[in-house]
Amino acid sequence: MTRHDEDSPRLDHQLCFALYAAQRAVTAAYRPLLDELGLTYPQYLVLLVLWERGETTVKELTEALHLDYGTVSPLLKRLESAGLVRRERAPHDERTVLVACTGRGEQLKDRAARVPGALLTATGLEAAEVARLREELHRLAARAQAAAERR
Repeated sequence: MTRHDEDSPRLDHQLCFALYAAQRAVTAAYRPLLDELGLTYPQYLVLLVLWERGETTVKELTEALHLDYGTVSPLLKRLESAGLVRRERAPHDERTVLVACTGRGEQLKDRAARVPGALLTATGLEAAEVARLREELHRLAARAQAAAERR
């Protein structure tokens, strides 16, 4: 591919579209696995953070997920309605909302632990390929974030 081809306004030459299509396909591959857990993909991501960190603030959750409060708040409301998380004001600061898994949310962790392996099986990817791809994507995200901050 020449430099001219890379600069061409063709859809299949756009990095953003390749990332978008891959993200949609991966999310679709997760869907049946998460349906078994009664979760949407964004809800799964929230629970992953809580399983990893334990009780955390909404602010820390939004930062970990790279989402804004307006996106995370409805997710938490639905997870709370499902009995998987609890939210409460921090005793030391009423402005801070703490989020933690309930016992039911913690129980879901064991079933969810099978999701990554099932995704590997479904996609035919090897663990080393996933690790390499994840590393590249993290590097791309950091560079894109830095570029956005410079503007």
